[in-house]
Order: sequence, then structure tokens, then C-alpha cells
Amino acid sequence: MSGNLDRGLAIMELLAMTGGPLPLHAIADRLNIPRSGAHRLLAMLSEQGYVRQHADHGEYQLTLKLASIALIYLSASGVVDVAQPVLDRLAVASGELVRLGVIDGEKLIFVTKAQGARSGLRYDPDMGKEAALFCTASGHAWLSCLSDEDAMVILSRQGFGKKGEFGPNAPQTVAQVLKALQAARKRGYGMVIESSSPGMSAMAAPIRHPSTNAPIGVVSIAGPSSRLTEQRMLELAAMLQDAAGQLSVACLGSPSFTSNLKRA
Repeated sequence: MSGNLDRGLAIMELLAMTGGPLPLHAIADRLNIPRSGAHRLLAMLSEQGYVRQHADHGEYQLTLKLASIALIYLSASGVVDVAQPVLDRLAVASGELVRLGVIDGEKLIFVTKAQGARSGLRYDPDMGKEAALFCTASGHAWLSCLSDEDAMVILSRQGFGKKGEFGPNAPQTVAQVLKALQAARKRGYGMVIESSSPGMSAMAAPIRHPSTNAPIGVVSIAGPSSRLTEQRMLELAAMLQDAAGQLSVACLGSPSFTSNLKRA
């Protein structure tokens, strides 16, 4: 039993430390485990929700379950997340809600936040929710890092939601989404006004893996459109992008978060 436990932990550590996802033979060979044994352990980890197998190539990668456990621990113990100081500074400077979202497969999930609004209208949604990629600044920030073809594959699986479910400026066609992604690529961040929700604006910058430059998450600023105007968002752009760079190096490159968020 202890041998299986050791090997299972070694598999999760390998998937966390490498640029994965990894195929079965690479995992078995690098850990010197028989392929039949590695397959059995990966099946067990998949069944428990720690590992996900890609349907197209059969490769394996970590899910966000470890991150969820870490967040529960941080909440219960009061330990401050290494990302929180960056989020807190951006929230104070912007006076709006700042969130950290991580990529898990084809999902973008918000995991922590900092509230900068001290008076007036406050936008304060619950954490753990999946972002609607087609109409949110965070979704645009992530998908702008991909080719149009790859972005459309992900969008086709998530869908566009029901009409009237989001803001009045939410994209209604593929062409409109592609136009938003092109604008996000040019700016270096996504920006929406009354798209994800009526009366709300948001901007988001991608957080990239410090070694591969692949997108692994986003940092966003959101607030009432009456306060977070287009001009105000342009003024905050450099600060937002600087925070994304800090999170890439300080948060997602740190030992305490690498195993949880790097493979998101």
C-alpha cells in the first residue's frame, strides 16, 4: 500500500513539475514504474478526481482538486495566499474588485479575490464559479492567447448561453467573439462593458507560465460601468498587466503554488 501511495504521489509531483500533460509511457519511464502499474495508478487518481485524461491524445494532467484542497486549508488555517498581496495592491489602487482565475482544462475558474470598493456600488460575486468565456474579459484574455481555431473549439463546447442571460453587449455571433479576441490580442488584455452583466465592466490580463509562456490563468478588475469606464480601464491597463507579470513569477512560479496552479 505504501508503495502505491509513494508512486501515486510521485506521479502527481511529476505532472505538477513538468510542462505536461504527459503520455503514459513518459510518466512510467521517468518514474521507473512498469507501464501497467502506472496505468493502474493513473486510473485510480482519475477516479478520485486528481488527474484528468485527455480524450484526443490520451495524455494525463492534474485537475484543480489539489488547488481546492489547498484553498480549503488556507481558509481554515488563515494562511495568506502568496497571490493575495498582489491582488490586494491592485484592488486598493483600482478601487474595484480584483480576481484571480485559473485555467483547468477548458474551464476558467475564479479562486480568490480582493475587494477595493469601499463605498457605493460593489460587485462581489462568489468564488469557485466558472467564467462564461464568450462574453467576459477574463475569457477573452485567456482565449486571445490561443489561435482562433483552438479558441472556437473551446467556445463551441461551452456555448454562448441563452439570449438575455448576460449583458446587452454580449457577443451574439462567432464573428463578434473573434473581433473581441483580436482586440484583446492587440491590447494585451480583454476589456468588456455591459457584456457579462448589465451595468458592469471588466478588464483582464492573462497570466503566463514563467517558462513556457503558455496561459495558466488571468487577473481581472471588475466594477460598475458608471465608475469603471473605458477611459478608467485604459488608465488601469499598465497596472493590471504589471500585476499579471508579478503573479506569473511570484505566485505561479513559487514552490507553494506550483503544484496547485501551474497545471491549471
